[in-house]
This record gives sequence, structure tokens and C-alpha cells, in this order.
Amino acid sequence: MMSRIASYGFRPCIVLLASHINQSHQPRSRNLIQRERLLHRWMLPSLSSLGIDADRAQKHGMDEFISANPCSFDHASLFEMMQRLTLDHRINDNFACLGWFSPGQVFVLDEYCARNGVRGCHRHLCYLGDLLERGDAGHMIDPTLLHYSFAFCASHVHGNRPDGLGTVTVEEKERFEEIKEQLRVLLENQITNFRYCFPFGRPEGALKATLSLLERVLMKDIVTPVPQEEVKAVIRKCLEQAAQINYQRITDYARVEGKKREMYDHPVYSLATQVMDLTILEKTLKDQKDPENVANLATPAKKLEHVIRLAELVIEVLHQNQDHHAEAAVTSTGDQSAFAWWSDLMTEHAENFLSLYGVDMDAALEIQSPESWDNHLCNGKFHKHLQDLYAPLVVRYVDLMESSILQSIQRGFERESWEPVKSLTSNLPNVNLPNVNLQIPKVPNLPVPVAGLSVNLPQMPSFSTPSWMAAIYDSDNGSGTSEDLFWKLDALQTFIRDLHWPEEEFAKHLDNRMKLMSSDMIETSVKRTRGAFESKLAKSSRSTDFRVPLSLCTMFNVMVDAKDQSAKLCAMEMGQEKQYHSQIDDLIEESVKDMISLLVAKFVAILESVLAKISRYDEGTLFSSFLSFTVKAASKYVDVPKPGMDVADGYVTFVRHSQDILRDKVNEEVYIERLFEQWYTATMNLLATWLTERMDQQLHVYQLKILIRIVKKKYRDFRLQGVLDSTLNSKGYDTVRNRLTLEEATASVREGGMQGISMKDSDEEDEDD
Repeated sequence: MMSRIASYGFRPCIVLLASHINQSHQPRSRNLIQRERLLHRWMLPSLSSLGIDADRAQKHGMDEFISANPCSFDHASLFEMMQRLTLDHRINDNFACLGWFSPGQVFVLDEYCARNGVRGCHRHLCYLGDLLERGDAGHMIDPTLLHYSFAFCASHVHGNRPDGLGTVTVEEKERFEEIKEQLRVLLENQITNFRYCFPFGRPEGALKATLSLLERVLMKDIVTPVPQEEVKAVIRKCLEQAAQINYQRITDYARVEGKKREMYDHPVYSLATQVMDLTILEKTLKDQKDPENVANLATPAKKLEHVIRLAELVIEVLHQNQDHHAEAAVTSTGDQSAFAWWSDLMTEHAENFLSLYGVDMDAALEIQSPESWDNHLCNGKFHKHLQDLYAPLVVRYVDLMESSILQSIQRGFERESWEPVKSLTSNLPNVNLPNVNLQIPKVPNLPVPVAGLSVNLPQMPSFSTPSWMAAIYDSDNGSGTSEDLFWKLDALQTFIRDLHWPEEEFAKHLDNRMKLMSSDMIETSVKRTRGAFESKLAKSSRSTDFRVPLSLCTMFNVMVDAKDQSAKLCAMEMGQEKQYHSQIDDLIEESVKDMISLLVAKFVAILESVLAKISRYDEGTLFSSFLSFTVKAASKYVDVPKPGMDVADGYVTFVRHSQDILRDKVNEEVYIERLFEQWYTATMNLLATWLTERMDQQLHVYQLKILIRIVKKKYRDFRLQGVLDSTLNSKGYDTVRNRLTLEEATASVREGGMQGISMKDSDEEDEDD
């Protein structure tokens, strides 16, 4: 470029250099100095020698441009004009540039800025202004390009350049604030008209880039992030306006399409299409000026047809939004962490959109005559259309609910604490909260589960507990996961039942699917509960310190609830389904049987540990002889307490506590009676077996005392718990009783005797109990 200037004999007076690195100044300055030394040898060539017509050059002022001093021009304004003209040329190109310059254009603009000292902030501010002007005119501008230029200008204005060398003038700062406001308005307008600014999600990633840029524009400065709630509020407002705009457009489209159909059916349809379109347009404009005319001409039948056409367009728009815009904030790798709330806002947008259609549909149904339902609507075209329209939605809703309930079962049982629901709700009022005056409005009763519970807190208005939680609280002690499952299944079946689907075959299909799904969910819940019961019991103690945990009682109650709910949720009259339902009942009964067997086995293991302790006193063992000698020697000098009674008392205490807990916490009396009978029978058989193994040995006096106390207390306690006499006086009990009576008679004639412990009942022992 300098050689071209020198060839014309032009000698610049001032040269401004712009460089990011100081070392690059030296070679360029040295090169320019060398060129300056040779300039005086060159003469200004004539126009004729350059092959240019002198008259024509003088006419257009070329001489003035060639001999002009470049330092006398306002290069900032000249660059702004050149960049604007270049952008116009680029946008009018045959290719979609989205506001980006071509590489050649970028090179020319960079050279102009570098040679004439045009500020970078001024350049990008002009660029932003031109892009916003084209965006308002309807041209598609890449939001990423806007983001680059905005970030560059913001780093200068807020003084956050990475190299720390950024500067800005007062004029540039004021212009930046104006452009920032214009950019915010443009972005909000694009989000409001997202269906038309980003049709079918194109350009790819543009909507996500627009959301990111809007978040950047809403920032107070370049460092402090804007709160997510503020961004969500702005976008929510845009989507609310978008729902109204989109619905108004499809309403107008449906009205025009309806008038076209009327024209198609008219006998004079042979007219040209253009004439017909002009007629429709004129009629539409006339109707808009006179709404009463539309109301008078719109018959109930036409209103119904309009609502049907509108419903088709509404569903189509919702599908397009779901396919092309609902997941716009998700990256190609599936990451949605940046705009995780976008899907929720799109769901709200869809609900607002449907609510607008609901108003028109209600208005169309209200003007129908009372006889029109039975005569025309019931199983008519409109009714069939509604069935065809909503049947896939109902099926999809059921699919989603099934998947959601299954996931909640899996997550719930993984985190299940097995605390009863009644215990959870009764403990809530004990939570300590700060003593502040919160003005919280009264929350009404809701038909669905809500996050709040009925609690009495100071200085806070109370609100009633939801009906489903109140029912749980009053009825049973099931776990949170199981009660949530049963409530969801019942609510889903109630929803399907309240649809009153008119088509008998589809209604029967829905009902059968609900029953089968409930059976599958209850089966999964029963299996998970049974596995948790076995795992919990295996980790518990095997000594007399064991107490039945409340979690085991909760698991029994889950089985009780599952049995009751299966009769309600899975009952069907058809053959195969009825057989399937009976299989669920069999699974529950089998699981309860296994749980009782596991618990009885734990009780038997505890008794085995007690018998293992007193087995050390067997006749002929070294420990037995040493203990007898020590007790006899010590009894001559001091009062020796009854050895071994702490073992018997510990076991009796364990039995009584376990009986009380099971009786109080388990809701099914049948299960309790079955458990107590098996517990008593198993332990008596164990004692009979243990005594039979020592048939040839005489029991030690301490063994005899412990066994007599255990057997007598066990017999009495289980009789008080309602165990039948036929079970109490079993063959095993008779064997144990006869052997202990015989051993007692033998031990009573020895020195020391039994010290008042006997198999015979006495009033003294009743008072001790």
C-alpha cells in the first residue's frame, strides 16, 4: 500500500501505528523511514502517463483526492460509512451471511483501522448499530456475532480487558448504553417471536445463543452474573406474549382457511384463485372492523368447525415447539446445565397456549343447543375428532406416569428410612424455626400432593393438611415410598375413570392397563420390601439386647397395605387378569410368610445363644465343677446371689418388649397371631431338643433355675398375647415341662435346694411379674 502511495508521489505527513505488541513497532517504523528517504527522488506522475483521461479525472475531482492530506479527514466517520456500505453489499449477496463479513472484506477493514488509527471500540459499536438496524428490518443476524462485538465493547466500557490496555471515550460509553438497550429490545422481540425468528430451530444453535446473549446483556457489568430468577422472569414474560401472538396467528390462519373451504364449496368456484383470495382478504378486513357482524353470522355449526380446525393447528404448533424449540438449550453433548429452566418455561408457554384455545372451545360449546349433544355431538364428527385427538395424548400420559412411578419406586426404596408416615408427620411440629413474622397467604386444600404439611408454627397462618396425607395419617403406619406409590396409582386410576371415555373398547383397554400396571408396581414394591426386611434383620444383634426395630414393623404394614390396595387397584373380572391378580395375592402371602419365618429364626437364634451360655454348666465339664466348688466355699462366709438369673431375666425382658412392639406397631392381627404361634412353637421345640440331647445327664441346678424361669414366663406371656391353648400345650411343651418337673424333684433333695424356684404356679411369682 505504501509503495502504491509513493508511486503517485504522495508524501504523508503523519503516520499513526496500531499494534498489540510493542516489539512490532520497530521494524515497521524502520521500513517507513527508509521509504521516506527515497520519496524526494520521485516526481508526481502526470495523469496522462497513468493512462487516465485528464478531463474526466478533473471533472470527478480525482486530482483533489490524490493530492489531499489524509490527516485532514475524519477517518472514524469515513470508516463507519465504509463499514455500513460493505455490510449492505454483503447482506444483499446471494449467500446467507447472517451479518458476517467475507475474509477479504475483513482484511480491508482491518487494514483501514490499522493505517488510519480507527479505535476498535468505535469500530464494533458502529458494527453493532448497523447489525441491530438490519435486524429490526427483518434480516437474520447471527447472535454469536452480536455476542462477540458486544463482549468486546463491554470489556472496554467496564475496563475488564484481558491485557489491561482498553480505553473508551465518553461518546463511546454513551453510545454503548444506547446500543445495549436496543440489543435487549431486539433479543426480547426475537424470543417472543421465536417460531418466526428461528423457524424449525434454524439456524442451529441460534436460539441458545440468543438466550446466552440476553443473559449477558442483562448483567450490570461484565463480572457480576445476573440472578437466574431475573433472567427467567424476563424470558417468562416474553413467552407469555409469544403464546398470545402464536395463537392469534393460527386463529387468523384457521379463519382464512375456513373461508377458503366455503369458497371451494360455492358453485362459482370457477373464478380465478387471485380473485378469491382478494375476496377473502376484503371480507376478513370487514369482519375485523365489525366484530358484531362475525358474531351474528357465526352459527353454532360453523363455530364448531372452526374449533376443530383450530385444534388441529394447536396440536401441530405444540409438536413443532416440542421438536424444534423445547430442547434448544441443550448442547450437542446433552448438557443442559446452562439453561436447565428453559424446558420448564416452555411447558408454561404450552399451558398458556392451550388455555387460550380452551377459552374459544368453551365459547363454541356454550352456544350449542341442549339437544345438539344427543342429536349431533355424541359419537358424532366432533366427538370422534376429540377422541382421535386426545387418545394418543392419554396413552402418552399413561406411559409417562408409568415410567415416573417406576423411577420413584426405585429412588424411594434406595433412600427409604422405613420410618412410619405417622411418626414422620407427628415429628414435624418439633422443628425449630426462627421467630420471624412471615406473611404467608393461606394455602387451600389441593387434590394433589403438595410440599407443605399441616404444622402449627408461631406467628405463621396455619393451613390444612392435604386430604391424601390426612388419610395416611389416620389409617396406618406404612412407609413414605409405599404410601406415595398407592396414592399415585389411585389418583391415576381415578383420572382415567373420570374421563368416561365414550368408546367402549378403548375404555376397557385403559382400565385393564391401569389394573395390570398397578399389579406390576405393587409386585415390585413387595419384592423390594421383602429384600429390605431380610437385609435389615441380618445386620441386627443375636443377643438378648435385640429389640424389634420400628422399621421391621413398618415393612409388615407395607405388606398389609399392599394386600388391601391390591384388592382395590387390581381387581378385574376377566379370566386372565383375575388369575394375574390372584398371583399378586399369592406373592404377598408368600412374602409375609417368609418375613415371619425370618423373624422367628432370629428369635430362635437368640434363644440358642442363651442355651449356649448355660451349656457350660453341663454335667462333667470342668467349668461346672469349678463353679460348684466356688459357690459352696463362698456361701459359708457371705450371701451368694442367685447366679444365672440375669440371663433368664434378660431373655424374659427381650420377649416381652418384642411382643409389645409387634402388638402395638403392626396393624394386621392375623399376622401377629401367626407370628406368635410360630415363635412359641419354634422355641419350645428348641428347648425340647436341647433337653433331649441331655437325657442321660442331670441338669445343673443353675441350668434348671434358668430354664424353669424362661419356660414359665414364656408360657404365661404368650397366653396373655392370645395364643390358643392347643398351641401352648403342645407336645414340645409337655416334654419340656415333664423333664423340668423331674429335675426339680431331684434337685430339691440336694443341699441348698431350688431356693423357691419351681415349675408350680404361685401368687408370689404373679406379684413379681
